[in-house]
Amino acid sequence: MVSINDVTVAWGGFTLLDQINFHISDSDKIGLVGKNGAGKSTLMKLIMGLQNPTSGHIDRPPGITIGYLPQIMEHHKGLTVMEETMQVFRDTSDIARQIDSVTAQLAERTDYESDEYAALIERLSELNDRMHVGGSEPPEVRARKTLLGLGFLDSELDRRTETFSQGWNMRIELAKILLHEPDLMMLDEPTNHLDIESIEWLEDYLKNRRCSLLLVSHDRKFLDNVTNRTVEIMLGHIHDYKVPYSQYVTLRAERIAQQTAAYNNQQRMIQKTEEFIQAFRYKPTKSNQVQSRIKALEKLDRVEIDQTDNVTLTVKFPPAPRSGDVVYKAEDLVAGYPGKTVFSGANIEIKRGEKVALVGRNGEGKTTLMRIISGELDPLGGESRLGYNVSLGYYAQNQEDTLDKTETVFSTLDRAAVGEVRTKLRDILAQFLFRGEDIDKRVSVLSGGERARLGMARLMLKNHNLLALDEPTNHMDIKSKDILKQALKAYDGTLIVVSHDRDFLDSLVDKLYEFRDGRVTEHLGGVADFLRRRKIENLQELERQAQPVKAEPVKEKAALWQEKKEKSREDRKKKNRISYLEAEIEKNESRMAVIEKILSAPTPQDDIMELTREYLECKRDLDAKTEEWGTLID
Repeated sequence: MVSINDVTVAWGGFTLLDQINFHISDSDKIGLVGKNGAGKSTLMKLIMGLQNPTSGHIDRPPGITIGYLPQIMEHHKGLTVMEETMQVFRDTSDIARQIDSVTAQLAERTDYESDEYAALIERLSELNDRMHVGGSEPPEVRARKTLLGLGFLDSELDRRTETFSQGWNMRIELAKILLHEPDLMMLDEPTNHLDIESIEWLEDYLKNRRCSLLLVSHDRKFLDNVTNRTVEIMLGHIHDYKVPYSQYVTLRAERIAQQTAAYNNQQRMIQKTEEFIQAFRYKPTKSNQVQSRIKALEKLDRVEIDQTDNVTLTVKFPPAPRSGDVVYKAEDLVAGYPGKTVFSGANIEIKRGEKVALVGRNGEGKTTLMRIISGELDPLGGESRLGYNVSLGYYAQNQEDTLDKTETVFSTLDRAAVGEVRTKLRDILAQFLFRGEDIDKRVSVLSGGERARLGMARLMLKNHNLLALDEPTNHMDIKSKDILKQALKAYDGTLIVVSHDRDFLDSLVDKLYEFRDGRVTEHLGGVADFLRRRKIENLQELERQAQPVKAEPVKEKAALWQEKKEKSREDRKKKNRISYLEAEIEKNESRMAVIEKILSAPTPQDDIMELTREYLECKRDLDAKTEEWGTLID
């Protein structure tokens, strides 16, 4: 379908993509993976024709339709959610008008045997085929189903798009792509702004939709459920695996291990050969052997180990000046927008040194509160105030709207920096992986992950004692999330963070405010305590819409609830055991494959008896766990 041929992207001496080649076939559902800034978004832009490669070319067959959801996009204004979504059916409306026109012409004609009449009949058949290619449902019905699947409420479909956040406008653009039903779908981090129900709906849609897919996501479960192939970009090169993400991780580790073992063996052989050459170079009786080995080394096909990008963030927030005891206080706070109240009656008190999380479903007011705290939005009622000597550092969810796209990475910080910190700008940027020529990149060419890092770097320009971070990990890879988390744990100021990532919040925060049904509730303790009290396993379960429950006799309610609870617990234990067994089976199979490879061509350094013993133990363990897995699956 689409071929990427010897494509190179380079600027200013830096090569982002280096002669990469791969092919996207009709049935491929590809997870495109790599670190932030590796070139994933750039590759999508190249395929779309929005950017040209330095060399090489991309072949797209004529007539192919491509749906592209970028990380960063311009959202349309002036129409309602439904009106904007229905724009995708403009072609359908044109076809309907053409059908009416041809039908009217046929009704007026009586030359049934003429070529012109036959041509009109053929044209009408073609138009009807095009009209029904999307299914028998009317466009309005399809649009409504898709929007509801992506989390909109019926009552929200008549609201104007500009009254929604960036995340909700992204859902509208995603709905338009899905409804267009392109041959190739390219989605760049589509789950960043979706709640758990919308993610599950999108998973089902993409699994069942017959089209090619190129997907960028940091959500491992989503990649596993949707993709059947993984393409990794690492230091400008492509590594192609015909398996989903989890299997790719295992295979990649095995490949690197095999390469390392082969490389080490070859290096030992080379060293011994060179020692022989050096020892007998000047002995006439050994001259033939020496020359033979010199030629052998010259012809040797050297084993190379694929390069790995091990560069990581090194974040350390500057010391926080002392603030008053109460850092932020809200009393009877009412928040929202003209004509819409998001929550009311909120009483919030955050004290110096506390680390607080705001959790709850999308649209319940977490970002709204952050905007009130930062002064971007005024309350509809009640009081909201920062405490004495509070210096606020605000990281907005929509970083692309807070950065000047015409500036460079360096000038973005340089314009905001004041005083002595100006001498440390390069060091600050280096902490966030902007080194060398990276600092001269324009903001307009940065990926979403790079813009997120640049926005975080801006917070380091001043010694803030209150950090308000709205979804700071949205575009970050797993390693970067962990490093940011450790930096925030070590930060001696006050933290308010919006996140739905349990792993990120676990052991980081000591208090939560839950946004639910227009109310804000305080929960003391960490995220694990909160989940235990709410009897849920993860924060994503907060995002599930409440399902209507049929009325039950009062006497039966407790028994039914207890039975349901026990069944849920047993199902959860069974599911966890199956997942554990699958992981252990995969681990045993991988280790056995490695041992088989060694035993097929052992070296003098290999302990064959020990390897055989380990192989048999793995086999016994594999058989036992496979048998148990089979009984649980049945």
